[in-house]
Amino acid sequence: MRTSKAAEIEIISGLFLSAAEQMRRTLVRTAFNAVIYEVLDFGISIADANGLMVAEAAGITSFIGANDYGLRKLIESGMAATWKSGDVVMLNTPYWSSAHTSDALLVSPIFLDGSDKADMFICVRAHWLDIGAKDAGYVLDSIDVHQEGLLMPGVRVIKEGTLDPDIWAILETNSRLPDAIRGDFNAQVACLRTGDKAIREIYAKFGKERVLTAIDAYIEHSAQKTREALAKLPKGTWTAEEWLDDDGVTGDPIRMFCTVTITEDRFLVDFAGSSPQVAGPVNNPLGATMTMAKTYFKFLTSPDTPSNHGCYAALEVVAPEGSFFNAVYPAASYVGWGRMVAFEMIAQALAPVIPWIPAQSGGDEPGFMAVGKHHQTGKTFVISNNEGIGWGATFAHDGANALQHPSTSTVRNTPIEVLERQSNLFHERLELVENSGGRGQFRGGVGVRRDVRMVGDTEILSMKKKTKTGNWALNGGEPSPLKNHMILWPGEARQLKVGMYRKTLRTGEMFANYAAGGGGWGDPAKRDPKAHEYDLRNGYVTEDGKIEALAELDDYGVRTIGMENEARSRD
Repeated sequence: MRTSKAAEIEIISGLFLSAAEQMRRTLVRTAFNAVIYEVLDFGISIADANGLMVAEAAGITSFIGANDYGLRKLIESGMAATWKSGDVVMLNTPYWSSAHTSDALLVSPIFLDGSDKADMFICVRAHWLDIGAKDAGYVLDSIDVHQEGLLMPGVRVIKEGTLDPDIWAILETNSRLPDAIRGDFNAQVACLRTGDKAIREIYAKFGKERVLTAIDAYIEHSAQKTREALAKLPKGTWTAEEWLDDDGVTGDPIRMFCTVTITEDRFLVDFAGSSPQVAGPVNNPLGATMTMAKTYFKFLTSPDTPSNHGCYAALEVVAPEGSFFNAVYPAASYVGWGRMVAFEMIAQALAPVIPWIPAQSGGDEPGFMAVGKHHQTGKTFVISNNEGIGWGATFAHDGANALQHPSTSTVRNTPIEVLERQSNLFHERLELVENSGGRGQFRGGVGVRRDVRMVGDTEILSMKKKTKTGNWALNGGEPSPLKNHMILWPGEARQLKVGMYRKTLRTGEMFANYAAGGGGWGDPAKRDPKAHEYDLRNGYVTEDGKIEALAELDDYGVRTIGMENEARSRD
């Protein structure tokens, strides 16, 4: 029985998606650290011989297109022309890899029978717990990329199937957690081998010519469907402005600005007007900026279809070299929360002309990290948590409660069971924050409060960069009254409200982490009384509208930079 061309294209497309999913499952099942197997902080993709994305698996949303940017840099440099079958190449240099140094991108070429150059490339990036930065965990005050960890500029760690022991010795010696990076590296290699096997089976079944014809066809189909969606969007130019607290080194606020232009065949995001690159680690290399624009562009044009190169053919991203959104060597760039704000700046620019765009969610990622020696085993631990926030409301419904930021919405927080087993953290409270959603005809989603007590001395890293400026609402709604922040020693006379900050807490001491709610949509006076009753009944709001434990804090006294000498010590 003959198979129609259309059916064959669909089958081959599905098989490549299946290959990417097999890679994903292998990684999750074999990874060593919880950031990979629980949080899902990784990106997996398959590319053709030119580095164009053929398929990807669901990892962290903001890694869309990140692998292919790094891969194309390696191809353009000429490095890829020297690779051999069985090679595994490591790249983590931020200006090419589109992420910070701890996100290790591994790339492997696939040479089909008789080929003298790579026919396909498979890629997996995942967050390593430590790669030799000046501080364990996140680096909050670096002023140079060389303070952020060992740089691997596209090095063959495995050569023709054999691990290079000298290169691996350098990697392990530069890590505070060599067992962890060894385990995660092996998991990524297993992921690549799984993809290699699955892709070879596709070619063996259909033959090279038919597979390549199908790839071209479904990439073009995605491009055509994207162009059709783009044609339905309003045409014109709009702008948006936002601010970050500071850069982690100085106290100066950082201006972010973008201009969005939509024409019949192009969607242009231009970040000219933003701050020049800054001293601290909040800068964004161009590849990282592009990934965030890709994420929002896909939401607007093809949210329900698999991702491949064709989905982004109509997108153009521009940022002046040496600026906050196109930082160049040796700019520090470890803390990339500004990209999350950029994601919603695109929404802010377009909200006046696209009615279904939601109000802003809870600012940036209000996460935290813990670093120390385990109180029972004595082993060094580095563990993190991405806190949920309230999403912005839309013209049709309330915002969702306590979810990951929309730009990272396919990842998860770290379960309490994992946090408490692997570190010195003991939870006394984890709850939704009543009244934290912005009021409106449709209410913003509510945020989260988490109270944690130390059962052993631990460095706590509060990682938030938007604690002074709140989020925005739409059509007469109100922003969330709660901003992302952490309180050290809550309830004590010395309690301190912080943004991005690092501090050693002693056994028995506490912190309270607060994640903001989303902005509201529409006039609050028009809210359905039944919806208000539902909120009261479920504890999302109270009659007095107050947020517990915040009344006595000065909202403008948040401390966002600096690390005290005590916090720098290693006990």
